Amino acid sequence: MKSKIRIRNFLALGLLTMFLYGCEEEIDSSLLEPYLGPIKVALDIDLYHSDSAIVRTHLKAPKQVEFDVGDFEFPEGIDITFFDEEGNITTTMRADKGFYIKKDNLYRGEGDVRVHNLEKDQKLSSEELFWDPNAKKIYTDKFVTIEERETLFNGTGMEADESFSEYKLFKVTNSRTILPGENN
Repeated sequence: MKSKIRIRNFLALGLLTMFLYGCEEEIDSSLLEPYLGPIKVALDIDLYHSDSAIVRTHLKAPKQVEFDVGDFEFPEGIDITFFDEEGNITTTMRADKGFYIKKDNLYRGEGDVRVHNLEKDQKLSSEELFWDPNAKKIYTDKFVTIEERETLFNGTGMEADESFSEYKLFKVTNSRTILPGENN
């Protein structure tokens, strides 16, 4: 008799277990996708890059967000300063928002992007600009305004060395001389 009770209790427990597992909700597989958001946040970035014990660039940003693949975002702006072999500042570059794409070793600035070559007093403004440290060049396919001496050059697309000493402006339009006292 005791064995029949045990078998009946075992069967009842088995049926109850199957019933409970059978009523389980299906899991939404999209909830199981890998997390692609930021993995680290750093504030007040102040990074120097040197080559052969000579400082070549200085990057500053109020905030840096790092992603799992090694990419960075600078959501509150980015400033990059370039130096010559004697340690003198040659060029400055700034953007409202910046990105670094690790797999391409490429920086991208967007928003109000400005480059200033202090040696030649050349200024560039655009809404987007790329800096390729490997090729040592800056470029864009967006609209660009370049101020050089008393002339404004406008065009769509530009390529230059990273110091903005030598440049090529594509699809030039509406270039003009700056009038005395005119603020641009």
